[in-house]
Amino acid sequence: MPLPIAPDAEAVVFDAYGTLFDVHSAVGRHTETVGPEAARLSEIWRAKQLEYSWVLSLAQRYEPFWDLTERALDYAFARCPTVDGSVRPLLLDAYRKLDCYPGVPALLDAILRAGLQAGILSNGDLPMLRDAVASAGLEGRLDAVLSVDAVKSFKTSPRAYELALTALQVRPGGGVFVSSNRWDIAGATAFGFMSVWVNRLGLRNEYPGLEPAAIVRDLIELLPD
Repeated sequence: MPLPIAPDAEAVVFDAYGTLFDVHSAVGRHTETVGPEAARLSEIWRAKQLEYSWVLSLAQRYEPFWDLTERALDYAFARCPTVDGSVRPLLLDAYRKLDCYPGVPALLDAILRAGLQAGILSNGDLPMLRDAVASAGLEGRLDAVLSVDAVKSFKTSPRAYELALTALQVRPGGGVFVSSNRWDIAGATAFGFMSVWVNRLGLRNEYPGLEPAAIVRDLIELLPD
């Protein structure tokens, strides 16, 4: 049963945060406690977390993603002064146990039944990823859970994407890379992956010349025939 969008694929590699796991579910669980700025706090938290990783990459430096996650939350609190900072431990605990998107377990099961490998390649460090995988009930459904911490270089560095090929022992053309983050898709495409952008929000396509091989609105569209 091949993937409908990639019949010759040998492995499917997923980004974690924003693709398999809903990064806004951490604040979502505590919306009443956070108050009316909950959505804004969550957006700033995510944006700053990513910004920190990009700036460090450009400076050829590296810090664990969890450290950046904590720092970004503190920045978000500073930008949203009406939010009580005492909720900080609750939000950080929730971030380690994010909800996965509907259909993720069924999709991974179908990929494995189709005889394909399934893996995660993430900026998150391994303790973060292990917690997320366990809390979402995805253990045993993945052939590899990979962190860029192994090479101390965030995506979109080619060194990060190389991790997946080495771990799963596939050629770039035999690997499908799936992400909801358009910048991540640009990096994976530049590296040589067949990339699939999960554009849930119908966002404008960016990064001309680094186009995804396919665009889907939901992960369910990746289910093998």
